[in-house]
Amino acid sequence: MKNMGDMLLRKPGFQEIVMGNTALVRAMVESGTRVITSYPGSPTPEIAAAIQTIPEDERPFYFEFSTNEKVATEVAFGAALNGHLSTVFFKSVGINVAADTFVQLSLLNIIGGMVVVLGDDPGANSSQNEQDNRHFAYLSYTPMLEPASPTEVYRYYKEAAALSQKLGKVIILRLTTHVCHAKEKVTFAEWIPRKEDYTPKFNSKNGPYIPLASAVYPMKKRALRQLGEVETWIEQRRLNTLVENNSTLGIITSGLTYLSLLEILEEAPEKPDILKLAMVYPVPERTIIKFLKSHDEVKIVEELDDELERSIKAIAYDQHLTTRITGKSDIDDWIGEYTPDKVRQILKKTWPGLVADGKRLDPPSDDIPLRPPQMCPGCGHRSAFHAIGEVLAKEDITVADIGCHTLGYHKPYNMGEIMVCMGSSAGIGSGLSLFNSSRKVVAFLGDSTFFHAGLPGIVNALFNKHNLTLILMENGTTAMTGHQDHPASGRNFNEISEAIPIRQVLEGFGVKSIFETDTYDQEKLRTLVKEAINEKQFNVVIAKHPCMLLFAKKQRKVKGENPFHVKIDQKSCDKIHTCIEKFGCPSFTRNSDGMISVNNELCIGDGSCIQTCPRKAITR
Repeated sequence: MKNMGDMLLRKPGFQEIVMGNTALVRAMVESGTRVITSYPGSPTPEIAAAIQTIPEDERPFYFEFSTNEKVATEVAFGAALNGHLSTVFFKSVGINVAADTFVQLSLLNIIGGMVVVLGDDPGANSSQNEQDNRHFAYLSYTPMLEPASPTEVYRYYKEAAALSQKLGKVIILRLTTHVCHAKEKVTFAEWIPRKEDYTPKFNSKNGPYIPLASAVYPMKKRALRQLGEVETWIEQRRLNTLVENNSTLGIITSGLTYLSLLEILEEAPEKPDILKLAMVYPVPERTIIKFLKSHDEVKIVEELDDELERSIKAIAYDQHLTTRITGKSDIDDWIGEYTPDKVRQILKKTWPGLVADGKRLDPPSDDIPLRPPQMCPGCGHRSAFHAIGEVLAKEDITVADIGCHTLGYHKPYNMGEIMVCMGSSAGIGSGLSLFNSSRKVVAFLGDSTFFHAGLPGIVNALFNKHNLTLILMENGTTAMTGHQDHPASGRNFNEISEAIPIRQVLEGFGVKSIFETDTYDQEKLRTLVKEAINEKQFNVVIAKHPCMLLFAKKQRKVKGENPFHVKIDQKSCDKIHTCIEKFGCPSFTRNSDGMISVNNELCIGDGSCIQTCPRKAITR
């Protein structure tokens, strides 16, 4: 979209086709949000991308990428205590990092208002699990709104901001992957910029803000009382949707699942009534009771866990209702996104004659080969894994972390056999090194993750004298989520900043043994890794090379199309296939006769592959 920044600050009302993440930013502008913080992670990076289209001197709010989700939550919370409406956003597993702070927020009087935008990921499209973060709402007594479309993202954020300011309470806006990325024509309201008072308004009398034992119970009572106020607010604002078809059958659902239901019920001979809940915690008890009483049978259709089902069944039990309530029927109902096809199968289990079978597509005539995820052409991580793999023994143990380098797990590198969450590799590697004198332990960590959550594990390895090698993959950016800057990049979201050098941080911690080289120098990297793993102490190998996807993009802006490629000297090539089977650059193609050719559409001419060919058949 051209001039997105202009659109986001347009003062008259208008209509525009936008994705959910973009609609959210316009809602932030209209609501008078003053502080926005984040740590990048799919499906939410496009929120920051939309913000970046607004020139910094015209932005009506402050935005930053913080070092991790916990810190981002704390910065937004601190701003809200000073009277500024604030928002923090991050991906599904980000709330695990933020949880230590987040679970306290509903107990506190947040005078400026605060919204937590949570990008959940049913289907694990870009996450290591598909956790259902509605549990965090129950755990922390925090109201949670769940939109189904870009229009509802826009509307629900404005409602969440207003409700948060009214109650002084944090509100969660739960987006899911396809709500973030869906596009729709949204009708936006007029924006009238406010004259803001930036006077700090923090006052401890608005608290208490120190949860001492004597204060905890009154704070918890306040949080529980507010849930009743929230239910009344939602009903008054008419956010729940009721689709009436004069049926004795009913469906209760929420979020994107509602749209899947509408799609498959278009041609149903009997259309059930549908109650779509805008808020999934607390559930609107009065609305649900009324719906249950007017139907003989009600089906709960919800992605992932049975949160709504258990709550609604409890309400029906307490009210002595005789309505037949069904929910999930087998383990498959707990897994995956509720696409129309999946919802069709779920409904057929309960009401076999209600929906028709979906259209069957003929299978493709030829088998389509699997296409595993892989690193970009020229990626320094590929060069590093190729070199390191030649040094390590088969019995050595490698521990992965979150980042592009996680792809080292795939063939041909087979590097990184364990991976849990961001920053965990040093701690897990330390545990694997205990009572272990026969197998080397090598952990990998990216430079962005180093600052996000890697530091405590490194400090612990030093403090407790664990014997492992940490290979720090430094490519100068947060590459996996769209090239966001980190503390060593030399700039933040808004301006140039002083880079925090990783080596100096390690030296400040007291790491005595630090090795460093460019990953394209494979011979030197092999030598350094061999020396490092033979030491009997914690040590770090900094394996550096800029992200070539970002580097090539910048080069094209300056020089135009990339003029460089490698080529294969077919006379020298004797089909050993090291370039394919061990180095694995996607630019190479093995032809039916076994000869190798180069796909110039993919090759960026970086030349990192040249040194891998034992016959020197690869040249520029």
